[in-house]
Amino acid sequence: MRSAILAAVALSLATPLAAQDAVKTVPVKFAGDVGAKAIKGAVRGYATVNYTVPARAGQTMTVRLTTSNRSSYFNVMAPGADTAMFNGSTTGNRFSATIPLTGTYTVQVYLMRNAARRNETANYTLDVGIS
Repeated sequence: MRSAILAAVALSLATPLAAQDAVKTVPVKFAGDVGAKAIKGAVRGYATVNYTVPARAGQTMTVRLTTSNRSSYFNVMAPGADTAMFNGSTTGNRFSATIPLTGTYTVQVYLMRNAARRNETANYTLDVGIS
């Protein structure tokens, strides 16, 4: 009995490690300091894709997500920030703002928990522009 309890405890401790979210980072590069790209991709379950976008203070960043799954969104994070400056799940799938700081911004594409726990997939096109 004791060995069964120890095995159950060991399994419960190992499960979070096995269930870690997959995070993929993809740099977005333009021909110069400005440009636009349409990026096709997919996320499944708890996986996320982080697109890193270099920008200078005063430039305008625009991002639009077209997705096959209504539970798929994106966030935009400023360089070094712990919280999103734009949260798609509360604001929608379009973002446009003047960049406050020079550096690398992160556009994170993800599925909401309701879809992620069902291991759903979202095929998407992410339009990213810097002007």
